[in-house]
Amino acid sequence: MNTELNQQAAAVKTELKRMLDTGCSFADARLYGEDRSERLTLYDGNLETNYDANERGIGVRTLYKGAWGFAATADLSSIPACFDRAFANAKAATMLPGFPKDMGPAQPTKGQYRPPVKQDPFEVPTSDKLALLSGIDAQLKDDAVAHRYVTASFQRRMIFYWNSEGTEVDRWQLNTFGSMAVMAPDPQGRTQRRTMELFCNGDGTRGWEWIADPAAFGAHAERIRKELAEIIAAETLPPGRRDVILLPGQGFLQVHETIGHALELDRILGYELSFAGGSHVRLEHIGKLRYGSDKLNARAGIVANSPGTFGFDDEGTPQRDYYLIEKGILVNVLSSRTDLAEANAKAGRIAIKESGTAARACAFYRTPIDRMTNINIDAGEDGTLEDIVAATEDGVVLDVPVSWSIGSNREHFHFGTEIAWEVKNGKRTKVYKNPTYHGHTLEFWNSLDKVGSKPSWCLQQVPNCGKGEPNQIMELGHGIPVMRFHNVETGEKE
Repeated sequence: MNTELNQQAAAVKTELKRMLDTGCSFADARLYGEDRSERLTLYDGNLETNYDANERGIGVRTLYKGAWGFAATADLSSIPACFDRAFANAKAATMLPGFPKDMGPAQPTKGQYRPPVKQDPFEVPTSDKLALLSGIDAQLKDDAVAHRYVTASFQRRMIFYWNSEGTEVDRWQLNTFGSMAVMAPDPQGRTQRRTMELFCNGDGTRGWEWIADPAAFGAHAERIRKELAEIIAAETLPPGRRDVILLPGQGFLQVHETIGHALELDRILGYELSFAGGSHVRLEHIGKLRYGSDKLNARAGIVANSPGTFGFDDEGTPQRDYYLIEKGILVNVLSSRTDLAEANAKAGRIAIKESGTAARACAFYRTPIDRMTNINIDAGEDGTLEDIVAATEDGVVLDVPVSWSIGSNREHFHFGTEIAWEVKNGKRTKVYKNPTYHGHTLEFWNSLDKVGSKPSWCLQQVPNCGKGEPNQIMELGHGIPVMRFHNVETGEKE
C-alpha cells in the first residue's frame, strides 16, 4: 500500500472500532481506489463512442439493533463523517418494521485477488484499439449489410475491504468485453441482425490479449455476415412443438433468467417485488424441489476467465464453487451473510448453511445485494453439437437472444432469437428467421434430455445484468454446454 492508502486504512480501522463502541454489532467499508471504465464503438465505420471515466470513493455499512445504515462519499478526507452518516441512517432504520438483520458468527479473513491478465487494456494506446475495431469493421462491411457496429469495453477496479471482525481484503478486478453486429431489413421490412460476443472456453486471460485473439472475436466477422444473408432470405419459423437445441449464445440467457435470478435469496424473501419481481422458489423447496431432469447440474462456479469471478464478495467472504441444482434437485440458492438468519428462521430449519458469496455492489456508492455470480451448467456426456443434431428427428437449433419476456416470479418465459436452423432426421436442413419459443420454467428444465460434452461448453459474458432499486448494473458470466429440450412450443400462431 502507498502512504495515502495506509492513512485511509488506518482511518477506516479506527472508525470500525468506534462503531462497535457505539453499539453496532457489525460495520464494514469498501474503498474504491480506482473504478475505471472505457468504451469504444464504431457504427458504420464511424467512431460513435469514446468513453473513459474513473471514480474513487468509499461506501460504509453499519448494523445497529438489527438495522442497516449505509453512506458513501467521494471525499476520502472525510471518512469519519461517512461513518457518522451510516450510523445515523442505521439508527433511523431501527424505527422501520422488518426482520432484524444478523451477520451470524464472525468470519474474519485476509486475502488478495488478482485476475489472469497478460496485457492491461488501459495500457494499450487508443490508436491500437481503434485499429483492431476498424479491421473487424472492414470485414463486416458488405453491400447487403445496412448497418454494422463493433465495440470494445474495459473495466479496472481496485477495491479494498475491511470489517469490524478483522477482515482485510484487496482485489483487482479487470474485465474485457467485445461485441459486433450486422443488420439489414428483410423483404417484409423487418430489421434482422446477427451478432457475435467475445467468448472463451473458460481458460486464458482477461486482458487486451483476449479481444485481440482472432479466434475469440475478430475471425467471426465473416461468418455472421454470411449468416445474416441467410436470415434475410429465410422464411419465418412456423409454429409447432419440436425439440429445441440451444447453443451457448442462447442457453446463457435461459440460465440467467430462469435459474440465476430465480435463485437469488433476496427475491425469494420478497425484497425485489417492487422493482424486478420475485421468485417461484420458496424456502421449503431447498433440498426438495425437482427443478429439472437428472441431466441438469447447475452451479455457482469459479471460472478464471469470467467477470463473475472476483475472489471475495463485498462482505469479504471468499468466493466458493457449489451446486445450486444437482441432478435436477434444487440444493442451494444465491445468498450473502446478510439474509441467512432471516431465511433459516422463516424456513424453520437450517435451509442455507453458509453464505453463497453473492453479496455484490456495482460501485462504492451502492450497498451490496444478492447478485448472480457465474451460474454454470456442467458439461454432460452427450457429445458435440453435431452428435446432438444427429440424434434429433424434428427440432431447431437456436442462437442469440433478440427479445425476452419473463414472468414476474420467473415461473414462465417467452424468448425470441436471431436465427434457427431446422433439424430433420438428424440433419440441419435450412435456416428460419424470427424464431421464438416459450414455456414454464420447471416444465422446460424437466424436458432437458441432452447435455453436450466439454467441447461444446462455452463461457458467455454478461456485462449488463440489472437489478436493485436504485438500479445496479453488474458483470458476470455463464458457462454453458449445448443443451436439447424435448417437445417445446415454438413459433407464433397467426
